[in-house]
Amino acid sequence: MFLKRLFDFIFSLILIVLLAPFLFILALLIRIETNGSPIFAQERVGQDSKPFTIYKFRTMRIDTPDVPTNEFNNRDQYITKMGKFLRITSLDELPQLFNILKGDMSFVGPRPPLFSQEELVADRKQHGVDKFKPGITGWAQINGRDDIDDKKKFEYDLYYKRNYSILLDFKILLRTFLQVIKQEGLIEHKN
Repeated sequence: MFLKRLFDFIFSLILIVLLAPFLFILALLIRIETNGSPIFAQERVGQDSKPFTIYKFRTMRIDTPDVPTNEFNNRDQYITKMGKFLRITSLDELPQLFNILKGDMSFVGPRPPLFSQEELVADRKQHGVDKFKPGITGWAQINGRDDIDDKKKFEYDLYYKRNYSILLDFKILLRTFLQVIKQEGLIEHKN
Protein backbone atom coordinates (compact mmCIF):
# COMPACT_ATOMS: atom_id res chain seq x y z
CA MET A 1 0.00 0.00 0.00
CA PHE A 2 2.99 2.32 0.53
CA LEU A 3 3.92 2.07 -3.16
CA LYS A 4 0.31 2.69 -4.17
CA ARG A 5 0.18 5.85 -2.04
CA LEU A 6 3.55 7.02 -3.34
CA PHE A 7 2.38 6.54 -6.94
CA ASP A 8 -0.88 8.36 -6.17
CA PHE A 9 0.87 11.30 -4.55
CA ILE A 10 3.57 11.80 -7.18
CA PHE A 11 1.33 11.40 -10.23
CA SER A 12 -1.56 13.46 -8.86
CA LEU A 13 0.88 16.29 -8.09
CA ILE A 14 2.43 16.07 -11.58
CA LEU A 15 -1.00 16.05 -13.25
CA ILE A 16 -2.28 18.97 -11.18
CA VAL A 17 0.74 21.07 -12.14
CA LEU A 18 0.57 20.11 -15.82
CA LEU A 19 -3.20 20.51 -16.08
CA ALA A 20 -3.57 23.67 -13.96
CA PRO A 21 -4.23 26.02 -16.93
CA PHE A 22 -6.72 23.54 -18.42
CA LEU A 23 -8.50 23.11 -15.07
CA PHE A 24 -8.76 26.88 -14.76
CA ILE A 25 -10.25 27.20 -18.26
CA LEU A 26 -12.83 24.47 -17.56
CA ALA A 27 -13.79 26.13 -14.27
CA LEU A 28 -14.17 29.48 -16.04
CA LEU A 29 -16.38 27.98 -18.78
CA ILE A 30 -18.62 26.33 -16.17
CA ARG A 31 -18.91 29.60 -14.25
CA ILE A 32 -19.77 31.55 -17.41
CA GLU A 33 -22.62 29.15 -18.23
CA THR A 34 -24.25 28.88 -14.81
CA ASN A 35 -24.44 30.37 -11.34
CA GLY A 36 -22.70 28.74 -8.43
CA SER A 37 -19.29 27.28 -7.90
CA PRO A 38 -17.69 25.40 -10.79
CA ILE A 39 -16.63 22.78 -8.24
CA PHE A 40 -19.23 20.35 -6.96
CA ALA A 41 -18.41 19.13 -3.45
CA GLN A 42 -20.31 16.21 -1.96
CA GLU A 43 -19.91 14.04 1.11
CA ARG A 44 -19.17 10.43 0.20
CA VAL A 45 -18.24 7.24 2.01
CA GLY A 46 -14.47 6.81 2.05
CA GLN A 47 -11.83 4.50 3.47
CA ASP A 48 -12.96 2.64 6.61
CA SER A 49 -16.52 3.86 5.85
CA LYS A 50 -15.58 7.37 7.03
CA PRO A 51 -17.00 10.46 5.33
CA PHE A 52 -14.93 12.66 3.08
CA THR A 53 -15.67 15.44 0.61
CA ILE A 54 -15.28 14.51 -3.05
CA TYR A 55 -14.65 17.19 -5.68
CA LYS A 56 -15.89 17.22 -9.26
CA PHE A 57 -16.55 19.84 -11.85
CA ARG A 58 -20.20 20.79 -11.57
CA THR A 59 -22.18 19.41 -14.49
CA MET A 60 -25.71 19.97 -13.26
CA ARG A 61 -27.75 22.86 -12.00
CA ILE A 62 -27.41 23.70 -8.32
CA ASP A 63 -31.02 22.55 -7.60
CA THR A 64 -30.37 18.95 -8.75
CA PRO A 65 -31.56 16.17 -6.37
CA ASP A 66 -28.76 14.29 -4.57
CA VAL A 67 -29.32 10.68 -5.72
CA PRO A 68 -27.17 7.93 -7.31
CA THR A 69 -27.00 7.81 -11.12
CA ASN A 70 -29.01 4.63 -11.52
CA GLU A 71 -31.86 6.10 -9.39
CA PHE A 72 -31.97 9.46 -11.12
CA ASN A 73 -35.12 10.55 -12.96
CA ASN A 74 -35.34 13.30 -15.58
CA ARG A 75 -31.59 13.92 -15.78
CA ASP A 76 -31.93 15.98 -18.94
CA GLN A 77 -33.74 18.78 -17.17
CA TYR A 78 -30.80 19.36 -14.80
CA ILE A 79 -27.65 18.83 -16.84
CA THR A 80 -25.90 21.87 -18.31
CA LYS A 81 -24.49 22.10 -21.84
CA MET A 82 -20.95 22.24 -20.54
CA GLY A 83 -21.85 19.44 -18.12
CA LYS A 84 -22.84 17.14 -20.97
CA PHE A 85 -19.40 17.59 -22.55
CA LEU A 86 -17.61 17.11 -19.22
CA ARG A 87 -19.49 13.90 -18.46
CA ILE A 88 -19.04 12.35 -21.90
CA THR A 89 -15.29 12.98 -21.73
CA SER A 90 -15.06 12.20 -17.95
CA LEU A 91 -13.33 15.56 -17.46
CA ASP A 92 -15.73 16.24 -14.58
CA GLU A 93 -13.59 13.83 -12.52
CA LEU A 94 -10.37 15.89 -12.79
CA PRO A 95 -10.81 17.78 -9.49
CA GLN A 96 -10.51 14.40 -7.76
CA LEU A 97 -6.78 14.73 -8.39
CA PHE A 98 -6.87 17.01 -5.31
CA ASN A 99 -8.66 14.23 -3.35
CA ILE A 100 -5.83 11.87 -4.34
CA LEU A 101 -3.15 14.38 -3.39
CA LYS A 102 -4.81 14.85 0.04
CA GLY A 103 -4.96 11.10 0.57
CA ASP A 104 -8.77 10.78 0.54
CA MET A 105 -8.73 8.80 -2.70
CA SER A 106 -6.55 6.75 -5.01
CA PHE A 107 -6.38 6.53 -8.79
CA VAL A 108 -7.77 2.97 -8.50
CA GLY A 109 -10.19 1.60 -5.92
CA PRO A 110 -13.91 1.12 -5.37
CA ARG A 111 -15.85 4.24 -6.41
CA PRO A 112 -17.00 6.20 -3.33
CA PRO A 113 -20.73 5.69 -2.77
CA LEU A 114 -23.27 8.11 -1.42
CA PHE A 115 -24.39 7.51 2.16
CA SER A 116 -27.88 6.81 0.77
CA GLN A 117 -26.49 3.66 -0.90
CA GLU A 118 -26.86 1.91 2.45
CA GLU A 119 -26.72 -1.70 1.26
CA LEU A 120 -23.57 -1.11 -0.79
CA VAL A 121 -21.91 0.70 2.12
CA ALA A 122 -22.88 -2.09 4.57
CA ASP A 123 -21.68 -4.86 2.23
CA ARG A 124 -18.34 -3.14 1.68
CA LYS A 125 -17.85 -2.69 5.43
CA GLN A 126 -18.87 -6.28 6.27
CA HIS A 127 -16.44 -7.75 3.72
CA GLY A 128 -13.53 -5.34 4.29
CA VAL A 129 -13.75 -3.64 0.90
CA ASP A 130 -13.91 -0.30 2.73
CA LYS A 131 -10.28 -0.78 3.82
CA PHE A 132 -9.29 0.44 0.35
CA LYS A 133 -9.27 4.13 -0.48
CA PRO A 134 -11.98 4.94 -3.00
CA GLY A 135 -10.75 5.43 -6.54
CA ILE A 136 -11.39 7.61 -9.54
CA THR A 137 -11.76 4.32 -11.37
CA GLY A 138 -12.07 0.72 -10.32
CA TRP A 139 -12.82 -2.84 -11.35
CA ALA A 140 -16.58 -2.11 -11.40
CA GLN A 141 -16.06 0.91 -13.67
CA ILE A 142 -14.26 -1.08 -16.34
CA ASN A 143 -16.87 -3.84 -16.13
CA GLY A 144 -19.99 -1.78 -16.63
CA ARG A 145 -19.25 1.71 -15.39
CA ASP A 146 -22.65 3.38 -14.93
CA ASP A 147 -24.68 0.51 -16.40
CA ILE A 148 -24.62 -1.72 -13.30
CA ASP A 149 -26.58 -1.71 -10.07
CA ASP A 150 -25.13 -1.58 -6.55
CA LYS A 151 -25.27 -5.37 -6.08
CA LYS A 152 -23.12 -5.94 -9.16
CA LYS A 153 -20.78 -3.08 -8.16
CA PHE A 154 -20.21 -4.80 -4.82
CA GLU A 155 -19.39 -8.11 -6.55
CA TYR A 156 -16.75 -6.32 -8.63
CA ASP A 157 -15.46 -4.47 -5.55
CA LEU A 158 -15.07 -7.78 -3.72
CA TYR A 159 -13.19 -9.23 -6.69
CA TYR A 160 -10.82 -6.22 -6.57
CA LYS A 161 -10.21 -6.73 -2.85
CA ARG A 162 -9.47 -10.43 -3.26
CA ASN A 163 -7.20 -9.98 -6.30
CA TYR A 164 -5.53 -6.66 -5.51
CA SER A 165 -2.09 -6.07 -7.00
CA ILE A 166 -0.18 -3.18 -8.56
CA LEU A 167 -0.45 -5.04 -11.87
CA LEU A 168 -4.26 -5.15 -11.54
CA ASP A 169 -4.27 -1.40 -10.82
CA PHE A 170 -2.31 -0.71 -14.01
CA LYS A 171 -4.65 -2.96 -15.99
CA ILE A 172 -7.64 -1.03 -14.63
CA LEU A 173 -6.01 2.32 -15.46
CA LEU A 174 -5.27 1.22 -19.03
CA ARG A 175 -8.77 -0.16 -19.60
CA THR A 176 -10.31 2.99 -18.09
CA PHE A 177 -8.33 5.16 -20.47
CA LEU A 178 -9.48 3.06 -23.45
CA GLN A 179 -13.11 3.13 -22.30
CA VAL A 180 -13.07 6.91 -21.87
CA ILE A 181 -11.64 7.28 -25.38
CA LYS A 182 -14.29 4.93 -26.81
CA GLN A 183 -17.01 6.25 -24.42
CA GLU A 184 -17.99 2.69 -23.48
CA GLY A 185 -20.31 1.79 -20.60
CA LEU A 186 -21.22 5.41 -19.95
CA ILE A 187 -24.67 6.66 -19.16
CA GLU A 188 -24.43 10.08 -20.70
CA HIS A 189 -25.70 11.74 -17.54
CA LYS A 190 -23.71 10.20 -14.72
CA ASN A 191 -23.52 11.48 -11.13
